[in-house]
Amino acid sequence: MSETLTIGEVAERSGVATSALRYYEERGLIRAERNSSGHRRYGRPVIRRVAFIVFAQRVGLTLEEIGEELAKLPEDRVPKRADWAKLSSRWSERIDMRIAELERLKDGLTDCIGCGCLSLARCKLANPDDRVARFGPGPVVWTGGNAAA
Repeated sequence: MSETLTIGEVAERSGVATSALRYYEERGLIRAERNSSGHRRYGRPVIRRVAFIVFAQRVGLTLEEIGEELAKLPEDRVPKRADWAKLSSRWSERIDMRIAELERLKDGLTDCIGCGCLSLARCKLANPDDRVARFGPGPVVWTGGNAAA
């Protein structure tokens, strides 16, 4: 088994498009070496780094935050359990906030998205006279703003 992978092999193994891999490299999230013909060659540990990027984006981290977290991981080897534990311990609160946000969305899907738009008859009951508007623009009820209508 080769110690390096082509961009196509990394894309196939990770399920991430080659264009995304190039973008991650441009942003400094992953690194490739170039062979004599100029083609990218990735070390095998990059597959775990790409998986981390995908997961972190789903949790809601920005690419800047992901870069900060990846800087804490070794580049020359697959991160070990202890390496991941250092990163994941900081995420519990963020994941809990995301779960709460999704639960609010789920609960509100059949009635309203909490935007104060008065577009549904239900808004006359849940948000009379658009009282939620004083808490700011957008779906403040859904995003967890302090909107006690």
